[in-house]
Amino acid sequence: MEEWLSWLPGLLLGVALSAGSGFRVFIPLLVSNLAARFGLVSVSDNFGWMLSNTATFVLLVASVVEIASYYIAFIDNLLDGIALPASVVAGTLLTTQFLKIDDPTLQWGLGILAGGGVAGTIQAGTSLIRLGSTKFTGGFGNGFFSSFENFLSVAISLISLWIPLIMGVLAILLVFWILKKLFSKKKRATLL
Repeated sequence: MEEWLSWLPGLLLGVALSAGSGFRVFIPLLVSNLAARFGLVSVSDNFGWMLSNTATFVLLVASVVEIASYYIAFIDNLLDGIALPASVVAGTLLTTQFLKIDDPTLQWGLGILAGGGVAGTIQAGTSLIRLGSTKFTGGFGNGFFSSFENFLSVAISLISLWIPLIMGVLAILLVFWILKKLFSKKKRATLL
């Protein structure tokens, strides 16, 4: 039990950052990279590569390209097809890197389930909202939605470094809310 409690802060930090990755894949990875480089957080021993100059440069370029691409109408909907599996991978990495667990099966299993699950669920929800925005505004409302997603990803990532336990719990609650909304719509559609 005591060992499990020692994992909880890292798990909730990873889950919180994974929630940000559900809005933008690379921003939380860049934030965690910079936070680790500046000593604000520590990563597992096998994630030392996340502290490299190369990782910082690649994540910075990927973040800028991702942000810019979401402002191009209809390209943003195409990116959502790529972003779903990418966000699951990013969420898995974000959570796994903060889990200081000796057993790699447990470390990666928790990373996949918790981080990948949170990021994938939030990304699926945002993809559906973007499709609705495209349908009802002809793509003109997508720029506003993209700006809001950018803001959420940055804000969630930065606040997660400050209060990871609260943000992790909020991320889990957000996932349950999204799942409830998705399944209640599906249930209503089946009844009609």
